[in-house]
Amino acid sequence: MSQVKKDDTVKVHYTGKLPDGQVFDSSVKRGEPLKFTMGKGELIPGFENGIINMKVNEKKTINIPKEEAYGAIRDELVQEVPKNQLPDDIKPEVGMGLVSKTQNGQDINLVVKDVKEDSIVVDGNHPLAGKDLTFELEVVEIL
Repeated sequence: MSQVKKDDTVKVHYTGKLPDGQVFDSSVKRGEPLKFTMGKGELIPGFENGIINMKVNEKKTINIPKEEAYGAIRDELVQEVPKNQLPDDIKPEVGMGLVSKTQNGQDINLVVKDVKEDSIVVDGNHPLAGKDLTFELEVVEIL
């Protein structure tokens, strides 16, 4: 029976959990396995490393440290922005998602962390940055 190796396209069912057991994502609940090609950088490194050498129908649980997931929280991605720089139709609230553009035109997803009288504090870190993750995996198919 073949095993997952670099450059294989695979279908995998997964359930991702935080250290407290809270599920943050699951292909099982959606009913469709995740399809991706190994070694293309489409997924976090720890996820791909955990699938290497697995066989079809094999199940296992892997623990991914934050360094192999979404990295540590980067303080430079938390910034205060004057409210007068926001579009007039936006009324910021804590937890609200915003999208900004970098100087080279790339979109950045931001989350409002604080709303002050004349400014807001936004966070550009991935929501799972700074967290160790656990994944329950099952290789469904090697294409």
